[in-house]
Amino acid sequence: MRPNSREPEADPVDHIIAWHDGDHRAAIWTLMEDVQHLRMQLALATAAMGDGFTRGWKPEADRDAR
Repeated sequence: MRPNSREPEADPVDHIIAWHDGDHRAAIWTLMEDVQHLRMQLALATAAMGDGFTRGWKPEADRDAR
């Protein structure tokens, strides 16, 4: 039986900062733009789906909303 050799998991934060050549502000800016885009997509999907599709459940953009 062979031991399981797994590659170490990459740190997503390090990856994002490396993608932006070490510029932390650019990395944060890109993430904020991604959040804005995903919130818009969520709003469009929420407006397009009917109540019967999800048995009355609607997604919330705010993670603390209940």
